[in-house]
Amino acid sequence: MKSKRFKKLPEKTNIEKPNSISNLIPIIKKNCTTKFDESIDLSILINNKQKKNEINIRTAVNLPSGTGKKTKVAVVAEESKHKDAKASGADLVGGDDLIEKIKNGELDFEKLICSTSMMVKLSKLGKILGPKGLMPNPKLGTVTDNISEAVKNAKAGQIELKNDKDGNIGLSFGKKSFSDENLIKNFNTILDTLEKEKSNLTIKGDLVRNVFITSTMGVSYKVKIEKSI
Repeated sequence: MKSKRFKKLPEKTNIEKPNSISNLIPIIKKNCTTKFDESIDLSILINNKQKKNEINIRTAVNLPSGTGKKTKVAVVAEESKHKDAKASGADLVGGDDLIEKIKNGELDFEKLICSTSMMVKLSKLGKILGPKGLMPNPKLGTVTDNISEAVKNAKAGQIELKNDKDGNIGLSFGKKSFSDENLIKNFNTILDTLEKEKSNLTIKGDLVRNVFITSTMGVSYKVKIEKSI
C-alpha cells in the first residue's frame, strides 16, 4: 500500500525524456520529502554482453565531495604500521589478533584494508569476507603498504564501482544536503572513471547504456549523458 507521501510524488517519470544531471538534481531534491537526509543514488546499466567476453567493472573512485556517510575502517597490518593507521583515522587496527576476530565472525566495520605482507594470512578468510564484499583487493587500493593513504581515501569518500551479472551498477554519490555543485562534481568523477575503464576494455559501442537518478525514498529519472562513454 502506497503512503500519502509517496502518492504525492510525480508519476510515470519513466516515460519522460532523459534530462541533464544539472536539471535533474533540483527535481530529485524537491522529491526528498522525508525528515532524514536522503541519499542521492545512481543506477548505471553498462553494455556488458559482448560476443567474445562479458565486461566486468571493478574499480575504486574517490568522490571529490565525499559521500556524506561515515565509513568504519579496519586495518590488518604488521605492528610497525599500526601507529600510522590510527593517526590516519582507522577505527580498528590489528594484526593476527584482528584476523582471529574476523575468523570468529566479528565484522564490525564497513571497509577492510590490509598490508601486502599480511594478505597471505587474511586471504584464508575468503569465505567469510568475500560474500560481504569486504575482501581487500589491490585493484581497489585496499591491499597496500601505503596504509595511511588508503585509510584517508576510505574516510574521505572512496566508493567501489562494480557491476552485477546483468550489468547494473548501483551506488550513492551524495546526500540531499549536498550543494548541487558538489553532487555534479561527484557525478562527473564517476563518469570520468568509467570512461577511463572503457579505454582499458575491448568493447563494441558505448560502455554505459543508461543512467538513472533517484533518492532513497523518491522516484527515478533517466539522465541524459552528454558524451559518449
